[in-house]
Amino acid sequence: MKVLETTIFFSRKLKLVFSACLLLLCMTAFAQQDSTLAFDSTNKVTKVKPVTRDPKKAAIMSACLPGLGQAYNKKYWKIPIIYAGLGGLGYGIYFNHKYYKKYSTALRYRYDDDVSTIDPYTTFTDDNLVTLKRTYQRWRDLCIIGSAALYTLNVIDAVVDAHLSSFDVSDDLSIHFRPGMQYGFNSMQPTFGIGLQF
Repeated sequence: MKVLETTIFFSRKLKLVFSACLLLLCMTAFAQQDSTLAFDSTNKVTKVKPVTRDPKKAAIMSACLPGLGQAYNKKYWKIPIIYAGLGGLGYGIYFNHKYYKKYSTALRYRYDDDVSTIDPYTTFTDDNLVTLKRTYQRWRDLCIIGSAALYTLNVIDAVVDAHLSSFDVSDDLSIHFRPGMQYGFNSMQPTFGIGLQF
């Protein structure tokens, strides 16, 4: 009775393994078509060369005019993001510099010996004016640093997109079975098997 149960158990396992292998083989047959193939008007298969972009050209274009490298790479949706970021940071520089100049001028008027200059912020103490001046100066400087960082990221993004222009990013996947050989940890005896590559 034990022999019969063991045989049934192994035959079920064998059927399961066989079914899984058959399913994987079917998946490999239909998994991915070559994206470099195209059909011409006579239904003949022809090879299509993948579009490659020059990273150096994309970097120069993006450095000359932000967003031009993205247009060269045909990533038009990134251009409004770049200009919105640069516009927001530009406004931040203008706004913070305006208030920095106001509080800096008020401090200068307060400390000069000229009677004709009038301090417009009489309700603020000297420490308040110094704190406000330094705060707006720090925020202005951070906006300048952010603008430089966004400009640099714009160039880097154009270069990376140009490098990856010929990279296949399709949703199709393929699975390949290949014979494999692996050495064990404890011994130098090779172990043979089937390798699965996605």
